[in-house]
Amino acid sequence: MAPLDIWALAAIVAKAAEYAAVLLAVGGALFVATFRAAPGAAVALARRLAVIAALATLALLALRFGIRAGRISGMGPAGAVDPMMLGLIWDSPLGNAAMLRITGAALILGLCVDGALGRAACLLGAVMLALSYTLVGHALGEPRVWLAGLLAVHLLAVAFWVGALAPLHAATVLPQGAALLHQFGVIASFIVAALVLVGLVFAWLMIGSVGGLIGTAYGLTFLAKLGAVTALMGLAAGNKLRRVPALAAGDAGAAMGLRRAIRLEGVAVALILLATATLTSVTTPPVNL
Repeated sequence: MAPLDIWALAAIVAKAAEYAAVLLAVGGALFVATFRAAPGAAVALARRLAVIAALATLALLALRFGIRAGRISGMGPAGAVDPMMLGLIWDSPLGNAAMLRITGAALILGLCVDGALGRAACLLGAVMLALSYTLVGHALGEPRVWLAGLLAVHLLAVAFWVGALAPLHAATVLPQGAALLHQFGVIASFIVAALVLVGLVFAWLMIGSVGGLIGTAYGLTFLAKLGAVTALMGLAAGNKLRRVPALAAGDAGAAMGLRRAIRLEGVAVALILLATATLTSVTTPPVNL
């Protein structure tokens, strides 16, 4: 594990915040495209959050460039705004990813435009945002094609889930909300299967052995992330099997229980993003040691 100085901590927090913004932007676009017949208030919330998240993605990307420059330059805050250091980072793989990320975030703003053109633009932007993460970090290892493909699928699946949390939270008290929650649960069953399969394959390619799992900082951080993921899956299973059917049956307390569970899912997501940011910022996969 790399030393955890103030710049490393800033890099982790900024990266986790950017992950959250990207997932909300991508997930919002996917929600609007998938649940076009959902209650209008839920769709409007997803649309609004996606646009805000796309704008936040651009701001956080600029912040991460400054943190990266300050971190590697050894110049402190002056390095964060040094044109030469920023130029070096722009010429690195992070610069290529940034171009794709900027374009993708801009296209997500197509949600501001009603109609097929706006939906097509934001869906293209969602794919571009996911693909931008295949140009940097651990996805650059070998086997390159497998890692990039697995990561892109993983990001799109996670984004679909994360982008749906706020609209589903709102839907618990809306007419037809139970139908939307049920529909999401059906789709989420396949999403969970994809996440588990893709996550396990990606982890094996990165870790490679049981020893790497329990004997390295990367492996231990991955286990912490796995614990948060397990809690998230447990909450989701409770929603699908108990709380959503109770809401559909008219149980007066079901909406409150669902809202509480969805908020806890949001906390679990935040912990997962912090663990992921740590994995990709200050630890090295065992296969690369």
